[in-house]
Amino acid sequence: MAILTSATLLMELLRYRRGFRWMNAALHFFLGGALRKHEMEGNFTGSFYYFFGAAASARLFPKTAGTMGIMQLALADPSASFFGRRTRHIYWSRIENGLGGLGRNKRLLGFLVGALFCFPFNYRVFKSAKWGSKGIPGGEAALVAASLLLGLAGAFADLAVPTPALTMPKKVFGIPVPPFHVDDNFVVPIFSGWACTKKI
Repeated sequence: MAILTSATLLMELLRYRRGFRWMNAALHFFLGGALRKHEMEGNFTGSFYYFFGAAASARLFPKTAGTMGIMQLALADPSASFFGRRTRHIYWSRIENGLGGLGRNKRLLGFLVGALFCFPFNYRVFKSAKWGSKGIPGGEAALVAASLLLGLAGAFADLAVPTPALTMPKKVFGIPVPPFHVDDNFVVPIFSGWACTKKI
C-alpha cells in the first residue's frame, strides 16, 4: 500500500509540470467523468488520499480495526454522497454553514444513510468473528450497538470534512507547497479505525 501511495503522490506532483502534462491528459481521458471540479483544476485527486488513508489505517491500528476503518470509507462515503445528491431538494437536510464547523454543505440525510448502510456489513463481520470461549462480550445487544456506532463513526468523519475542502496555502514562508487539502478519503478510515479500537 505504501508503494501505491508513493506512486500516486508522484503522479499528483508531476501531472501539472511541464513535460508531464500527458499524465494529466491521460487522467482526464480515463477518469474525466469521475473527477470533481477541484481535482480537474489542480488539486490532488481522491485516490491519493484514499491510498494514504488506507495505508495509515493499516499501519496505525490492529489488523481488524484498520480493515474495518477502510471498509467504513468504502461503504459510508459513496452511499452518503449518492443519497445526499438524491435528496438535495430536501432543504431542511442541508447543513449550509455547518454545525459548529461540521458538515458545511453536506446533508443530514446523507449522513444517516451512510451510517445505516454500514450497519449490515459491520454486524455480519462482528457476528462471524471468533470471540473465544465466552462468546460475544455483552451479547447480541452489544454487537448491534458496536455495529451501529462504527457506522456512525465513519459517517461522522465524512460529515466533519467540509465542502469545499480546506486547502493549504499555495506558499508557506514564500516556499511553494503542493495543493494538499483535508479529504474525507484520508479522515474516514483513520477515525473509523480508531473508533473500532474503542469498541472491540
